[in-house]
Amino acid sequence: MTTETLDVTLSDRAAKRIARILSKEPSGTALRVSVSGGGCSGFQYGFDLDTTRADDDLVIERDGALVLIDQISLPYMDGSEIDFVDDLIGQSFQIRNPHATASCGCGTSFAL
Repeated sequence: MTTETLDVTLSDRAAKRIARILSKEPSGTALRVSVSGGGCSGFQYGFDLDTTRADDDLVIERDGALVLIDQISLPYMDGSEIDFVDDLIGQSFQIRNPHATASCGCGTSFAL
């Protein structure tokens, strides 16, 4: 039986922003990133603060940042980088997904 490892990374900017957000939350709080059906391109990313960690969550820890991704969302995000962007449009977390064939301008919706 082959065990496949799916990989998601955090940019420096995302790790710093997540760590700053979590520093104001109760101990054990993480940023949960998920994928669900919907959005203008077919799938959409969700970003929520969560204190519950499932045994099979992918856990990403970096420089004080803690990110959880559930096993259902993970295959849709394989090879992706979670980034934080601060530009003229505003501030937001964005997923740079190499498998997305289309995405919306806000960076939270995508198609495979």
